[in-house]
Amino acid sequence: MKVELVRVDDAFHFQAQGSSSIPVSIDAAEAVGGHNAGSRPMELLLMGLGGCTAIDVILVLKKQRLQVDDFRVSVSGERVKIEGTEMSPFRKINVHFQIKGNVPLEKAQRAIQLSMEKYCSATAQLSPSAEITHTVTVEPS
Repeated sequence: MKVELVRVDDAFHFQAQGSSSIPVSIDAAEAVGGHNAGSRPMELLLMGLGGCTAIDVILVLKKQRLQVDDFRVSVSGERVKIEGTEMSPFRKINVHFQIKGNVPLEKAQRAIQLSMEKYCSATAQLSPSAEITHTVTVEPS
């Protein structure tokens, strides 16, 4: 896997592209000289985790022929500064799934568990350094 970032302006705005050839804007906050023209790199890490597990869960639910009418994932992370550096990695991450449809809660929980423990490579990447938890709400259609 390979991605490429190309600088767009004279500050911190980049266009990133992977194998899909769909550009993703990355930028820094205005407070540090950015133009707020894209997502922050640490936000993209959380988005990647959310996307990875969301795809897994939907695949599992589709294989079970369950009707999903709406599916949302909210990912929140707590960062802690490493003493003596400017680094602030995530130490706690929560992934909240909101599912609307004809999906029994137990089946949703099982699909999420499979993703978190067996399928999601982003979870495997982040879990050695951050405690990853998950919650779910299911609303019938």
